[in-house]
Amino acid sequence: MAVASPKLIEILKRARKIVFLTGSGISAESGIPTFRGAEGLWKNFKPEELASFNAFIKNPDRVWEWYQFRRDIILNSKPNAGHFAIKDFEKHFPSVIVVTQNVDNLHRAAGSSEIYELHGNIMKNYCIRCKKRYDFEKFTLKEECPKCDCGGLIRPDVVWFGENLNDSVYSAAENSVDEADFVIVSGSSNIVYPAALLPQIAIRKGIFTVEINIERTELSHMMDEFIAGKSGDIIPSLLREYLES
Repeated sequence: MAVASPKLIEILKRARKIVFLTGSGISAESGIPTFRGAEGLWKNFKPEELASFNAFIKNPDRVWEWYQFRRDIILNSKPNAGHFAIKDFEKHFPSVIVVTQNVDNLHRAAGSSEIYELHGNIMKNYCIRCKKRYDFEKFTLKEECPKCDCGGLIRPDVVWFGENLNDSVYSAAENSVDEADFVIVSGSSNIVYPAALLPQIAIRKGIFTVEINIERTELSHMMDEFIAGKSGDIIPSLLREYLES
């Protein structure tokens, strides 16, 4: 049974610049729990106690241990069919851009070429004092926050509660959506701002916008089409139906 309508396929055939807006749903299909889906002792903490600058300064070891816990999960996870299908879109369209709220690096692992990570990347780190980078380094410390050569604490390069998104990254993402002619929103709750503004930009401009999700969101009624299902099922099917049309 086809997942895409004939109208969707016809518009996709004319598309030149496609933007994927992805959220935690696509990562959940790779076995990565949502931020609030922590298990074990971590479920006793509020997100603000583990993901804010004040929490980090107050108890850097606890925050570091939490992020090491999350990194271990990610390092033992792999991109799923949805991630790889997004990469495969690049073979058939001049421009395919990924704008993601996820920090898990899975779009990069799948091979996507142009990615804007709105909330940062958990595999990247920097010193809060001198800003020296510690990207993709395999830290051996599990329960103690490492320090830079200058003595400063090393933190994950992710956006914490109370922090703004990186202006240049968000502006680039916004421009990508503004210039797109086809937008696919996948695995996002569409309630986290300012990321949730991006599909609204596409909608206001009249760009054909498709939502792929296991359930409807607050923006579903505004989309041109809503396709119920998992990203790992729907995105590969969508590409296959396009190629077979």
